[in-house]
Amino acid sequence: MKSTTIISVKRDGKVAMAGDGQVTLGEIAIKHGAKKIRTLYEGKVLVGFAGAVSDALSLLQRLEGKLEEYSGNLFRAAVELAKLWRTDKVLRLLQAQIIATDGDVLLLISGTGDLLEPDDGILAIGSGAPYALAAARALMRETSLSAEEIAKKSLEIASEICIYTNDKIEIRTLEKR
Repeated sequence: MKSTTIISVKRDGKVAMAGDGQVTLGEIAIKHGAKKIRTLYEGKVLVGFAGAVSDALSLLQRLEGKLEEYSGNLFRAAVELAKLWRTDKVLRLLQAQIIATDGDVLLLISGTGDLLEPDDGILAIGSGAPYALAAARALMRETSLSAEEIAKKSLEIASEICIYTNDKIEIRTLEKR
C-alpha cells in the first residue's frame, strides 16, 4: 500500500497514536498537513487510517455506528465491522486499513477480515509501517521513553526512509480506561 504511515504505541497505561501528514497522488505529494487520526464514540476511541481517504472515512463512519450499536465495546464493534467489510460486495473493494484503540484494546482492522491485537502493544499501517514498527520496537526495548515519545520518534525515522511519509506528525493519546 503506497500511502501514509500510522503507528500506535501502548505503554504505562497510555496509548499514543501518530500519523504523518502527507497525501500523495501517484508520485506527487499533494498535501503535507493532513489529519489522519480521528476520535470516535464521544472521544473514547482513537482511530488512524491509511489508504484511500474516502474509503477510510466510509469505514470510520461504519465503525462509529458499530460502536454505538455495541455501547462502545471496541472489540465487538471491530469484529462486526471486519465481518461486514469482508463479506459486503461493495465494502470489500475499499482500499484502506484502520488502527483503533480505546486505551485498553489496540486493534488493526482490514478488509481481508484481519482483526489483529499485537502482543507488544505496537501497531503500524501504511507504506512506512515496517520502518516505524521496527523503530518503535527498538525504542520500546531499549529506552524508557513514553508511548507518545516512541510514536513520534518512530514516525520521524520512517519519514527519513519512506517517500510516502513526511515529518508533519500529528499525535493523539488516550489513557487506559
